Amino acid sequence: MRRSKMPAKHALSVLVENKPGVLTRVTALFARRSFNIVSLAVGETEHPKVSRITLVVEASDNEVEQIVKQLNKLINVLKIVDLSEIPAVQRRLMMIKVRADESRRTGVLQIVELFRAHVVDVSPESVVIESIGNEEKLNALLGALSPYGLIEIVQSGSVAISRGPEAILDQLKGE
Repeated sequence: MRRSKMPAKHALSVLVENKPGVLTRVTALFARRSFNIVSLAVGETEHPKVSRITLVVEASDNEVEQIVKQLNKLINVLKIVDLSEIPAVQRRLMMIKVRADESRRTGVLQIVELFRAHVVDVSPESVVIESIGNEEKLNALLGALSPYGLIEIVQSGSVAISRGPEAILDQLKGE
């Protein structure tokens, strides 16, 4: 396989010990090397002593290889997987506040239904919409809603998991 020198988005799943300061050390590594983290999500795994950090970075294959080598040097890092190289499912959560008075609400609700999103709050002048999906779906939803007037957007970092029966923690036990 030929490695790309062009930047692309890579989703890295990083298993770390669930201890104070680990996230700071991981993100500091990116800052020292001037890599921008496009997306970041952190949470405990099914094992309470292990957390998963899902990072999305825009970098070439060679740069990602260097990032992984540097991350592996950190004492609390247990395992790193580039989910961009294997079959994986990746999702983000986005909430969007849209102008939707009584005369425009029907159009907004039709778009919400088309994208299988959900209305989570309604006021006389606006609605708050929740949607979960990949980047393309969420960007398409924003494009469809923008003519109504986007008031505010908030989104989570991406979370990703490999497809199939194996878990990253299972791989760790075998090492």
